[in-house]
Amino acid sequence: MNRNLTFIAIALFTWGMGEGLFFNFQPIYLAQLGSDPQQIGLILSAFGASMAITHIPAGHLADRIGRRPMLLAAWFMGLFAALVMGFAQSINFFVLGMLIYGLTAFVSAPLSSYTTAARGAWSISRVLTLTSATFNLGMVLGPGLGGWIGEHYGLRSVYFFAAGIFAISTLFIFFVSAQPIDHHDPASPPEGLFANTRLRSFLAIYAFAVFAMFLSTPLTPNFIEGVRGLSLSETGLIFTAGALGNALINIWLGQSEPRRGFIIAQLLVALFAILIWKGTGLGYFALGYFLLGGFRASRPLAMAEMRVLVHDSQMGLVYGIIETVGAIIFIVTPALAGFLYARDPYMIYPLALALIAASVTISLVLAPKPNPSLQ
Repeated sequence: MNRNLTFIAIALFTWGMGEGLFFNFQPIYLAQLGSDPQQIGLILSAFGASMAITHIPAGHLADRIGRRPMLLAAWFMGLFAALVMGFAQSINFFVLGMLIYGLTAFVSAPLSSYTTAARGAWSISRVLTLTSATFNLGMVLGPGLGGWIGEHYGLRSVYFFAAGIFAISTLFIFFVSAQPIDHHDPASPPEGLFANTRLRSFLAIYAFAVFAMFLSTPLTPNFIEGVRGLSLSETGLIFTAGALGNALINIWLGQSEPRRGFIIAQLLVALFAILIWKGTGLGYFALGYFLLGGFRASRPLAMAEMRVLVHDSQMGLVYGIIETVGAIIFIVTPALAGFLYARDPYMIYPLALALIAASVTISLVLAPKPNPSLQ
């Protein structure tokens, strides 16, 4: 691993520690602030909207002005958002902090294009899944500690702890070097993204897969706490198992061919839905969250599949499009999940399983092959 990837990994590891303190507890804290399940679903949808609006502009800017400035901007914005959430004493102010934090998702496309360009001899899937794994290894340390802090000092306090860790992470991101900006040959421009039928086909497949996998997840923290009766500390342990699964499954599937890995990732999320739906104890739920790591791994695997469909000079923009597609799903799905949860908390899981089965079938049959001229 070269110098820049090392600093990226350390910055992501520490950021994962900070985010792990609070992220999975957001639905529970929103309930403590007075929101009902449907309102929580709508707030999470608004959070998804704040993530969605920045990806394509950020990817385009990364291609035009460079990736490092975008990384620095995202790190500083995330630190500010954590402080806003920590100081918030009302639901409105807290949601404002959440939405600002959601905006930091714009870092995804510049970060993915930065690590892809810095990968050296590594494959695209390996570098994308490994950097994702370092973030998730940091997340392993957060939920258990966040649950303990929440039980003893209140969930509000975890945001101040997170802000301190974010400040450390921001120091490391300063050490990454700038990269040259990629250009295509003006005499032989690459195929336009909208004319790229392979890309369009896989974007549709990816959108449906993300929807199918994500449907069962937004209200599961409320399910295991409110329906299954787990404490915050027990819930924190489950989230820790999930973070460990995110890291290890990313590393495991990163060694596989992206198309095959994308299928396996979806099957792992199906097992998550079964274990949460039919499981009867802490061990079942922890294993379920561990296997949910397939959802996190699916994103870099899909990026690796789509990266070989476009030219280098389009890399940031296409990563931004991929992130936007996923973020749009994050807007729609939590509201639907909240609607279903309010009627029957168990309903989401069999529905998600049916959708994942359809998605796996579609991925097997219709996923496009790479364009050899762009590899």
